[in-house]
Amino acid sequence: MSETEAAEPAAEDPETAIEREIARQEAARVDAVPLLDPREGIPPVVADDAGLERVIARFAAGHGPIAVDAERASGYRYGQRAYLVQLRREGAGSALIDPIGCPDLSGLDAVLAGEEMILHAANQDLTCLAEVGLRPHRLFDTELAGRLLGHPKVGLGSMVENVLGFVLEKGHSAADWSTRPLPEDWLRYAALDVELLIELRDALYRELERADKLEWALEEFAAVLSTPPKPPRPDPWRRTSGVHRVRNRRQLAVVREVWQARDRLAQDRDLSPGRVLPDAAIVAMALEQPGTPAELLALPAMRNRGARRHQSVWLRAVTRARGLPDSALPLPSQPGEGPPPTHRWAERDPEAARRLSAARTVVAALADEHTMPAENVLQPDAVRRLAWSPPAELTPDSVGGALRAVGARDWQVRLVAVPLAKALARLEAKGDL
Repeated sequence: MSETEAAEPAAEDPETAIEREIARQEAARVDAVPLLDPREGIPPVVADDAGLERVIARFAAGHGPIAVDAERASGYRYGQRAYLVQLRREGAGSALIDPIGCPDLSGLDAVLAGEEMILHAANQDLTCLAEVGLRPHRLFDTELAGRLLGHPKVGLGSMVENVLGFVLEKGHSAADWSTRPLPEDWLRYAALDVELLIELRDALYRELERADKLEWALEEFAAVLSTPPKPPRPDPWRRTSGVHRVRNRRQLAVVREVWQARDRLAQDRDLSPGRVLPDAAIVAMALEQPGTPAELLALPAMRNRGARRHQSVWLRAVTRARGLPDSALPLPSQPGEGPPPTHRWAERDPEAARRLSAARTVVAALADEHTMPAENVLQPDAVRRLAWSPPAELTPDSVGGALRAVGARDWQVRLVAVPLAKALARLEAKGDL
């Protein structure tokens, strides 16, 4: 062994590396500095065309990537539209734009075309930003970067605190951002959300370079932008909380009819469906099938005043469901695309269950080795599909092709195809399949 080889340190155990990173972040947290106000103060809310034109001119004259965030009114309003858009760019400062007064930001999008936009957890905001005409062409997602780097906590507040040493104000993320006028402390919170996003991006970029994960991150960011929005679920009412308590098709019909009636009301009133009628009340109606106002109002879940307000709507929906012919009743479960739920595999296909266990073991080991969550090493759905329907010949090329067909990135295939092919081939050779 040469002196150089003898002096080379042993590879650090992944668990030790995670523990060391947590300890470093805990130590840094002690010295974290509260960030109470934006550097240039709270920018005025832009809510008219003249103000928007000034913002467009400022951001066109700025330089570097653009920090972007959006605030919605989840849990208060129907849908996921943006009620405030926040931006920041070097040389331009920060801007707060009201999409109610300025519903078309395509002019801003045009002057920023080709520039990198920085978002935290981009999947949450891309759809509502696209609705107002703001569509990133290049992306840096600080939350996704944190996951690839193995940061234990990847919320924006935690990332800013642990990476940059500043404490952001918390407390308004779940507010009703459709409120007008927006309170000053909410606007301060919103402006601070983009205040340090550029600095956070730069620090994470350097971390990704040092960890040899920058190429992985860039592939992930491109995939986020290129993945089309998921189509609407064919039967969204099946996701009603507590629907597992419903035991027959007639009761399922009640769930469907009441859910659809609630959805129409919620859309008409621009309210979150849960504020019109809680899921618990829908399930209670399905189980009890009330036929009179008294029977309906006797349900414990109907004590909410908002739910009682539309009692005639709910009774009509229950009555419709009770009067449907058997042929019109919904099936107990919707035929799914892809593998069945994994808890049924051991009984339905024991060989597939063993493949799944082996594949998950491989992915978990790689996650430990590279200090990141297993779901970022390879999407759980891709693992399930490979285990359920593996290629006939278990080679790295065939396994890689199967994974690419279900959305795996090139970097993921390079990382997992060889060990997965070996693990599955070993199972087959041992006669365990």
